[in-house]
Amino acid sequence: MPRQKFEVVTEEVPERAILVGIDRGNADWPLAESMAELERLANTAGAEVVHTMSQKLDAPNPRTFIGAGKADELAACVRDLRADVVILDDELSPSQQSNLERVVGKPVKVIDRTALILDIFALHATSREGRLQVKLAQNQYLYPRLRGMWSHLAAHRMGGGVGSRFGEGESQLEVDRRLVRKRIGRIRRELANLENSRKTQRKHRNQSGVFRIALAGYTNAGKSSLMNRLTHSNVLAYDKLFATLDSTTRALELPDASMVTLTDTVGFIQKLPHNLVEAFHSTLDEIREADLVLLVVDAASVQRAAQLKAVQDVLGQIGASDIPCLTVFNKVDLLEVDAPEELERLRSLYPEAVFLSARTGANVDGLLARLVAEVESRYVPMNICIPYDQGRFVTIAHEQATVSSENYEADGIYLKVCLPVSLAKQFRQFEIENPGTSSS
Repeated sequence: MPRQKFEVVTEEVPERAILVGIDRGNADWPLAESMAELERLANTAGAEVVHTMSQKLDAPNPRTFIGAGKADELAACVRDLRADVVILDDELSPSQQSNLERVVGKPVKVIDRTALILDIFALHATSREGRLQVKLAQNQYLYPRLRGMWSHLAAHRMGGGVGSRFGEGESQLEVDRRLVRKRIGRIRRELANLENSRKTQRKHRNQSGVFRIALAGYTNAGKSSLMNRLTHSNVLAYDKLFATLDSTTRALELPDASMVTLTDTVGFIQKLPHNLVEAFHSTLDEIREADLVLLVVDAASVQRAAQLKAVQDVLGQIGASDIPCLTVFNKVDLLEVDAPEELERLRSLYPEAVFLSARTGANVDGLLARLVAEVESRYVPMNICIPYDQGRFVTIAHEQATVSSENYEADGIYLKVCLPVSLAKQFRQFEIENPGTSSS
């Protein structure tokens, strides 16, 4: 009789997490909202939050981030609730992390918001470039923390005095630092090669003269949903923080039949780790080189103003603050049901913004009409006649403008073009009033 095969299915048990924050009385981002976001981040990473604790402090304790008494309270809480990980709402210094780990005791992990975000990015990175960018940020984060990780070796070093340094060799800490430096260098080189390919792609798009629009916004504001609605594509769109990391570009035909490109980029967040901004700079270049940035805001979020400021801060960090922006409030369908008076207040506060719902399609036509106006305001229609000995301008027109007609006549090449404002001055010398052909 053949043996029966039994398949054992085991569910992964989520880690039990305790969240810790300090209240510095910052009205721009209340602690309760910051901790609620930290809980969403923990859930996104697969943890189960079993307790949240906080303390009012003017500044973090330089030794343990929270006060000594609060740290002891945390250790007791960890034991009582059988927690696996403690997550701090701000970035810890290496010494703060090491000291807190000693207080709560092994094997409980102590991590900060930065490490949590890096972990989520590692979960969601799908492309080779995305994975390399995350690895770079992780190694940059790890490097200054190696001392704490190898502090146990210091006790086994040879004693001081004459002869103590003879034959000492290289410590494990020094070996690991050297390995991490090499790893960072290798990842940087790989990213540089990928960035060259990305630059070539962007150069071709730039030379095509096509108007470039980038979507930027707080994570989970609905950028990918808006892109899907506008371009009828199927970019991944989940109700999760940092659901998509890799930038995606799609063609978009506007109501006047003109073509533009629309690029979806990684979402931002408050306290976005500096290492991530640096590591993802090639991806964020898509924003820096855009002609227009659509700032997508979750209209239904109580922290929409703070989220908008957080996005604007990151745009400043990457040198994109001077690019023209159009604010788009998404998810207005939620406000229309729950708080219609709040929606009216928002309209009065942001009269130049566009209010829509990517989910229902409400007022998407209004956004498309605004995009047509934005494109037209940055392009100049012109009728020109370029002499044959100035043929390079014909090449420039084809590469960086839209040419709607072209005729070769005895006295030159007649073009009907739509030029970017930045190029119009160069072509004024060839402008003609009569769009017809030669008068001879």
